Amino acid sequence: MSDNDVEAMKAWNQQIIDEFRANAGVVGGLFEGQMMALVTTTGAKTGRRHTTPLVAGPAGEHVYVIASAGGSPSDPAWYRNLLVNPRVTVEVGAESYEAVARTAEEPQRTELYAAMVARMPQFAGYQEGNPRTIPVVILERA
Repeated sequence: MSDNDVEAMKAWNQQIIDEFRANAGVVGGLFEGQMMALVTTTGAKTGRRHTTPLVAGPAGEHVYVIASAGGSPSDPAWYRNLLVNPRVTVEVGAESYEAVARTAEEPQRTELYAAMVARMPQFAGYQEGNPRTIPVVILERA
């Protein structure tokens, strides 16, 4: 990704974050009608806090998100951060809470990924032909 692409993605994410917080977790556009979560991780190298808007789903009493990076062959930065620092802040709707992130193991990973594909079919294309198995992350209340 070029520096311009990175800056454009940061600006787009910030618009989603602002809309999410202004509307108790409801956003429009591409994500209209979808459950969303803001996940704040601690940078693995910098120690700085980073908030990422993600499509989410319910996993029992917890929430899950997909580390798809839009089908990229590399894990997203937020996922690499939580591997080092699994304690995160999660915002869902108007609620904010501390959580511990863990990567789902099989068969739960496949079940949750399929549930996301049923809601947002583009996730199927993210895994097809991808050299990595896209992680599913469970955000367990701390």
